[in-house]
Amino acid sequence: MRDGILQNTGPFTKLVFSAFIVISVFLITLVAGLALAMPIFGMGFMELIDSLSNIAHPRYVDLLRYFQIVQSIGLFLIPPFILAWFFSGNIARYLRIDRGIDSRTIVLTMVLVLSAIPLINLLAHYNARLSLPDSLSSLEEWMKTTEETADNLIKTFLRAETVTGLLLNLFMIAIIPAIGEELLFRGVIQRLFSEWTGSRHWGIWIAAIIFSAMHLQFYGFLPRTMLGVLFGYMLVWSGTMWVPVIAHFVNNAAAVLVYYFIYQNRLSEDIETIGAGRGDWIYLVISLLFFGYFITAFYRRERTRRPGASLTKKTP
Repeated sequence: MRDGILQNTGPFTKLVFSAFIVISVFLITLVAGLALAMPIFGMGFMELIDSLSNIAHPRYVDLLRYFQIVQSIGLFLIPPFILAWFFSGNIARYLRIDRGIDSRTIVLTMVLVLSAIPLINLLAHYNARLSLPDSLSSLEEWMKTTEETADNLIKTFLRAETVTGLLLNLFMIAIIPAIGEELLFRGVIQRLFSEWTGSRHWGIWIAAIIFSAMHLQFYGFLPRTMLGVLFGYMLVWSGTMWVPVIAHFVNNAAAVLVYYFIYQNRLSEDIETIGAGRGDWIYLVISLLFFGYFITAFYRRERTRRPGASLTKKTP
């Protein structure tokens, strides 16, 4: 088995190289995506550029979906495999995708994530009330504008009228991000920060913070960070990337399905904020009890299956 070209370099060097690869692959993929979009959508270059800022026009929704997929592939999906090739002689082992997952673990992962939804909604509720001092009013205005733009874009994507549209949203919002973001943030970044700090705890938390910050949605920063932390610990406990991938998929797919049924008038919009509304304390108590039970069950099961797993080791 060959060694990775940068296998024996320090974690800081690997982090700098990782940033270079992520940015380079993203730009190359974006340029390739632009070149392909012109014949696919029958647009000239300038019309294509202008359309990317016009999310309100229904003509451009498919184009925006296309670029969302291109962006996810270039930013998250391709770079981890390139980095794993440089950092290790075994790409699958480095990214923790060489080990399977049994049906019981899949079910436990799914119910664990679903049980946490009211708690996540409560964190989102308090995070959304963030207010900065008057001296930082310009920064706060930029944050609100960025948040509103991202929120409008997501709602535009989620407004699916057909089953085909629903399946496309699941592919774009749940499948690709679940695989790509977990491979990059948990598979590479978490590992490198764990090596650098000598602590898996630090690696998990730093990767989760970066994961949340890269979404540029500041009023959802806290719940997204906590999800990243959950996914990080699930990777360490299980030893397989497929656990956080499934957890990430379930979280995103739940949002896609809920919004689809709301748009179809089959669900009330109140379900989006369950756990954060007045009188929702009972949902929070139930959520806390179930989440506590399932995460304890998950930890104990994986610890029994992998008795050598330890959070004090330098690499996940």
